Amino acid sequence: MIDQGRKLPKDVVECWPEVFGEVKLNVLPLRYLHAVVITFKDGKIWEVKITKDDHTKGWSAFERSISELYRNYESRIDNVDFRLDTEKIRKDIEKITKNFLKKRKL
Repeated sequence: MIDQGRKLPKDVVECWPEVFGEVKLNVLPLRYLHAVVITFKDGKIWEVKITKDDHTKGWSAFERSISELYRNYESRIDNVDFRLDTEKIRKDIEKITKNFLKKRKL
């Protein structure tokens, strides 16, 4: 789970500022997670991409996997960054909004 009330990264907000600018994360659905980028103290960077298999197994399995990786390398990790699939988020919001407006005839 993402920290409660955490603001989105600047590069995400720049993608669609009128929507993402005011968003604070409490929970992140796995379907919107693109990758986890792990930066090590020695400068190495690992990008763990989220696969269809991860989506099928669900958040709990993914969280266990990332937690295990973190426990194994904790002393060497400098930063862990969750990368969002902002294009998927944008498309889903637009689709839901369009359907809502179509049904609600304002």
